[in-house]
Amino acid sequence: MREGRDVFHLAIPAYDLAETEHFYVGRLGCKLARRYPDRITLDFFGDQVVCHLSEPGAGVAGGLSLYPRHFGITFRAAADFDAVHHLCVERKIEMFRELSTRFEGMVEVHRTFVLRDPSDNLVEFKHYADPRMMY
Repeated sequence: MREGRDVFHLAIPAYDLAETEHFYVGRLGCKLARRYPDRITLDFFGDQVVCHLSEPGAGVAGGLSLYPRHFGITFRAAADFDAVHHLCVERKIEMFRELSTRFEGMVEVHRTFVLRDPSDNLVEFKHYADPRMMY
């Protein structure tokens, strides 16, 4: 079973490591953990994301769509979700999907917005009104 000290790991494509680092570190405020000629490793809100240098278009067959390929963070605290959204608005980070509420009137109601990184990875941020719906 995962414990608080464990870290989720995700590897994603990156077309340009400098652009990728600027997006995640310079704009979103993630921490750069390691940099190699073919990849960078990030502290992505407490989990590990490794961005591997890839050819443009890798894994994006048939156009860019949120489903089934995206990743992100589900915040337990509304204030944390609001702070990241505010940061993105202040830094004028283009939204792939603007802030919206999904499943209004249902127990799984949540707020969400989606960013597109420089390598066409879609990054979703969410907050559920009822934290039991996080899983």
